[in-house]
Amino acid sequence: MSTGAELLRAHGLRVTRPRLAVLDILTDGGHLEVDEIAQQVRARLDSVSTQAVYDVLGALSRAGLARRIEPAGSPARYEARVGDNHHHIVCRGCGAIADVDCSVGRRPCLTPSETHGFDLDEAEITFWGLCPACRTRREADRSDPA
Repeated sequence: MSTGAELLRAHGLRVTRPRLAVLDILTDGGHLEVDEIAQQVRARLDSVSTQAVYDVLGALSRAGLARRIEPAGSPARYEARVGDNHHHIVCRGCGAIADVDCSVGRRPCLTPSETHGFDLDEAEITFWGLCPACRTRREADRSDPA
């Protein structure tokens, strides 16, 4: 398994403390907003600006080490799971996001009715619904005679 420094170098990026910290945080998993990432970086490195975190995330995304997702109506989120063409499911209630593996074994997962001459290599799909906690809460609210 490669270290963060080896991954950065292998992708043509300089090794810096902020890049290592962000890469480590993303590798822990989840779909994190920039503010969440910045807060965790500051806990490790003390003083890092939010702009520096944006810059690091941009560099990691361009290098293929991070993926930016933007569910409609939500701030951008970042994850370290890249290159496998997975999708996401988003809760309309609380905004929780979960990964959904591709529905077909090859990329792209879906074939559009028209390619307009594009050579397709990826599909980005967002499923929407209610997570179990929000669904339970909604059902409880409906049955509450108050």
